[in-house]
Amino acid sequence: MRSDAGLFWATRERPFPRAVEDAGAHRTVDADDLAGLCQVIAEQEGIAEQKCRIVRTTR
Repeated sequence: MRSDAGLFWATRERPFPRAVEDAGAHRTVDADDLAGLCQVIAEQEGIAEQKCRIVRTTR
């Protein structure tokens, strides 16, 4: 979607777990263009994946 300010934005349908949000992942992100939006979404999913790996290996 595009905001009133002209930015593209996306939000996850399911929120990240609290520990993932605490690690810095954001449920809603924005960017100037679609390529940037894809990049920032991938970054957030990467943060989540990295945090989940850490949690799994410390159990």
